[in-house]
Amino acid sequence: MVFGNGKRPFDKLRASKLQPSIVSIMNKTILVTGGAGFIGSNFIHYMLKEHPGYRIINLDKLTYAGNLDNLKGVRGNKNYSFVKGDICDQKALARLMSKADWVVNFAAESHVDRSIDDPYAFTRTNVIGTHVMLEEARKNQIELFLQIGTDEVYGSIAKGSSKEGDNLDPRSPYSASKAAADLLALSYFTTFGMKVMVTRSSNNFGPYQFPEKLIPFFVTNAIKDKPLPIYGDGKNVRDWLYVLDNCRGIDAVLHKGKAGEIYNIGGGNERMNIEITDLILKTLKKPDSLKKYVQDRPGHDRRYSLDIAKAKKLGWKPRHTFSQAIGETVKWYQQNEGWWKKILARQQEHQKFQQRWYKDRK
Repeated sequence: MVFGNGKRPFDKLRASKLQPSIVSIMNKTILVTGGAGFIGSNFIHYMLKEHPGYRIINLDKLTYAGNLDNLKGVRGNKNYSFVKGDICDQKALARLMSKADWVVNFAAESHVDRSIDDPYAFTRTNVIGTHVMLEEARKNQIELFLQIGTDEVYGSIAKGSSKEGDNLDPRSPYSASKAAADLLALSYFTTFGMKVMVTRSSNNFGPYQFPEKLIPFFVTNAIKDKPLPIYGDGKNVRDWLYVLDNCRGIDAVLHKGKAGEIYNIGGGNERMNIEITDLILKTLKKPDSLKKYVQDRPGHDRRYSLDIAKAKKLGWKPRHTFSQAIGETVKWYQQNEGWWKKILARQQEHQKFQQRWYKDRK
């Protein structure tokens, strides 16, 4: 049986037996969704450098966190193209997937605070959008579909580290929507034989991150001598991963990963939020008086930690030490004030959200 586009249907049994080395080393066309965002844009830079024969189609809706200035360095690259669009748009996805071999889905609403403020937006993009993508990938016989996930789906863990087979315990609308997207993606492997894989990374940081996440938010506030709002007692723990190490991990999964599998990608750098705050203030030589403890957010998980042994078996491990990477990140925001001041100035909706969210957190 051959479909109208000339591609054969999936052989479910064959797909279930794919080995890590089965992926061809031939050049590929990759549809990257959410490629104007933080991790997506860093991934595009990385892939065009490391795999110069690959072609990248970047689909991004350009919401408040999407910024084409993140991709100035690749605009002239003949193997890169940008399309403005929504992953919920079935017709747009059908056109683009007919040109692609692989799909990497970064597109997501990703800020926990915003998911508490407006949960439906997260269901629409993260769940419905991912489902639309999976259906179009199935119809167009995409060779490989990689869903980009988060460690937050495991929930808070008091001790030890979360493994890929552990039960999920998402505790915010954001993490619940991402867990749903992961499960939908994996169901397309089991049910339809699609080559689907999932990565779950810990907290990323680095250049081009929108200044709402902890590190760029606190760095930019400190530069402006504005307060750094610390939730609760500041002792919530996160594992911090430099974004380029995540890009390398995703690359390893794309080329060596096994269909139907999940891969944790973590940095091995567990730090309390207050430690991050103190380090930022010390690096920028700013006073402790900028620290401001505020009411904790609802459902704030205490600690995340990832077991990354499975990803290491693919030949990947983090290269950047935390001290090196955080120093480079702070320096990047110091040297690129024009980048973040421009996006903050034009994002009135973000400013309104910040004012609304923090006004009662005394």
